[in-house]
Amino acid sequence: MSKKILITGGAGFIGTHTAHALLQQGHEVRVLDSLSEQVHGAEREQPAVLSDAVEFMLGDVRDERALERALRGVDAVCHLAAMVGVGQSMYQVDEYTATNNLGTAMLLQRLIEKPVERLVVASSMSIYGEGLYTTPTGQVVSGSERLFEQLKRHQWELTDDDGQLLTPIPTPESKTPSLSSVYALSKYDQERMCLLIGRAYNIPTVALRFFNVYGPYQALSNPYTGVLAIFASRLLNNNRPMIFEDGNQRRDFVSVHDIAQACCLALANEAPAGEVFNIGSGENVTVREVAQQVAASVGKEHIEPEITGKYRVGDIRHCFADISKARRMLGYEPRVRFKDGLTELAEWLEGEAAEDKVDQAGAELAARGLTV
Repeated sequence: MSKKILITGGAGFIGTHTAHALLQQGHEVRVLDSLSEQVHGAEREQPAVLSDAVEFMLGDVRDERALERALRGVDAVCHLAAMVGVGQSMYQVDEYTATNNLGTAMLLQRLIEKPVERLVVASSMSIYGEGLYTTPTGQVVSGSERLFEQLKRHQWELTDDDGQLLTPIPTPESKTPSLSSVYALSKYDQERMCLLIGRAYNIPTVALRFFNVYGPYQALSNPYTGVLAIFASRLLNNNRPMIFEDGNQRRDFVSVHDIAQACCLALANEAPAGEVFNIGSGENVTVREVAQQVAASVGKEHIEPEITGKYRVGDIRHCFADISKARRMLGYEPRVRFKDGLTELAEWLEGEAAEDKVDQAGAELAARGLTV
């Protein structure tokens, strides 16, 4: 059955793909987006890739009147609007809190007054902090925050009390959050507020914890976007991708097409309400391997990544997704293998221009003592 669906932040990377997927399913799509300069550039123009079939509204999720207009006649909401970036959140605390926390509160206040049939909110793997591990004896433990003195010695891996190395394993939704950045705190706040209000006012709500998303149309000139886009931006400007620590951190990189698929599944009436789901690829790879594979995909194999040996406040060592719950309860199944996703990304990058702002972002962090 066709629905009218509002996507907040819908002109962004994930929003444009989700809008396209919903249109293909026969739904009507409305987008509310502020077209922030950091994502959309100084011109702040509506992205050409956003379908003409989408009803676009320029407005901020913190603007009561904009929200009221955007919610008029809507059956469901996919809430993607947020500022994104662990490092930047540690020195733009007011902006992140205002956009992510207050923006979500403003949306929920409107939904209390006029409920919708379904609400889906984008959460993040960052809320876990360190992922799940096993000890040498096979005991499952949560990774604890690494100590400053340990990081100064370049002792990157986690160990138990006896100094034995811990082995990372897939992280399920049951792992207790460990909020190591303002961004992580704000995403957890978004998630919990939506689920709480959803239960209280009988609005079926689903929270999706996205892992590391990549794909075409990502903002290449935003130094706080996904690491694949950052690497691509460096390579397009013939600069070496910069990698913190030793590059052996493990992550789960998931195609934006699979993220859009998950949003569509969560918006469907038969989707379970009140649940949280990891949305990843179910695979993991090191950041160093990613840098090398991105370079190969764009024909820049000769540009080796720069292993900085530095640590950013808020970074974690290993975290990758256990997606068994999403498979079982949501019907989610990743369709894009990492190799195929990189091929698609490389094809899109041909002819794309990117302003490399990574050094500028790094200087911002260093000036505030947020890199070690």
